[in-house]
Amino acid sequence: MAEEKAPEVDYTLNNPDTLTKYKTAAQISHKVLEAVGALCFEGEKIVEICQKGDKLLDEEITKVYKGKKISKGISHPTTVSPSSYVTPYTPLVSDAAEAEIVLKAGEVVKIQLGAQIDGFGTIVCDMLVVAKKDSKDVITGREADLITATHYANEVLLRLMVPQGLLAQGTEEEKKKASAQKAPTQAYMSSLLEKIAKTYDCTVVENTTSWLFGRNEIEGEKKIILSPGNGVRGDGVPEVGEVWGVEVGLSLGSGKVKNLDHRATLHRRTTTTYGLKRPSSRQTLSEVVKKFGTFPFSLRQLEDEKAAKVGVVECVRAGVLRQYEPAGETDGSAVSRLLTTVAITKNGLTKLAAAAPVDLEKVKSDKKLEDEEILKILEQPPCPLHRSQEEQEQEEDHQDRGC
Repeated sequence: MAEEKAPEVDYTLNNPDTLTKYKTAAQISHKVLEAVGALCFEGEKIVEICQKGDKLLDEEITKVYKGKKISKGISHPTTVSPSSYVTPYTPLVSDAAEAEIVLKAGEVVKIQLGAQIDGFGTIVCDMLVVAKKDSKDVITGREADLITATHYANEVLLRLMVPQGLLAQGTEEEKKKASAQKAPTQAYMSSLLEKIAKTYDCTVVENTTSWLFGRNEIEGEKKIILSPGNGVRGDGVPEVGEVWGVEVGLSLGSGKVKNLDHRATLHRRTTTTYGLKRPSSRQTLSEVVKKFGTFPFSLRQLEDEKAAKVGVVECVRAGVLRQYEPAGETDGSAVSRLLTTVAITKNGLTKLAAAAPVDLEKVKSDKKLEDEEILKILEQPPCPLHRSQEEQEQEEDHQDRGC
């Protein structure tokens, strides 16, 4: 008698377990992000903050889905990027000079990290102005301009991620008409964010990219690129049933990017296969596959950091590992970044992993948005974008039970 094939598992958002796993990963990401932010004061070493962040991620991940035969781990290592850095930065203990880099009061740093459950990863990035310990000063000046502009740019971009039909209100005919409208183009998205940036004397960082997420994938087939450079273009629009990593990056300078003179310490496994010749390379790849799968990792997370620095060379050359080149603002100006993991369901857009909203009482810019089109977008009703997590979960639970 022929063996019956096991039914295929539905890994889309149609399966309630998928959203539950995303939300569980997000809760961990939020908790650790808050803890890491509390470590970011003047004089603190970046490498030590990153180490503590990864330790916290590991500790929180071990507390969930105990005894379940599913993969779980870090979807993005803890990175703390100094003021002018555009890309995530995570130095190594074995690189003496970089291991001594400390945070400076007044600089804008970006914290990025994430967790994954069963391959469903959430990544979140927040920004903050480094303060002296116990300082509670209100942020003003150019840093306030940058943070305020990034806040509004992020709010507008998230609203533009919602398919037109989900925002519709009124009669069935009005809803049908709204559903038939084309999604905002990436050029339109860029133009709006550039208007916001200009209001605050900032610029959008070139090639800021939002990606479609999937199981074991944080750079899917679709992407949205803001302020693309020559020959660069995004592809695809957000749709119901998708999870995206939505990114906004602004600069107080040109918005142009250059590679930095630092070792690439952040890597990710590719789908390329290759017969590695060196034992050290094979050992490094084996450890990467076992610990991180296809999610990004830092060389400092490997068992022997110095051996990994040697083993990774052939892996990158052969294309089995991709290295993320450290990059920063060409003129050294301060750069901001927010990254939000969102799920688009028939009920609207759910922020899975997101930075805490900017407290505009503590960030005081003397500039003000006055563009009517942008203000109209920001005035869109809180449903579906900003309902509380509890309200959304209650509604989804009612629907699951046929209420």
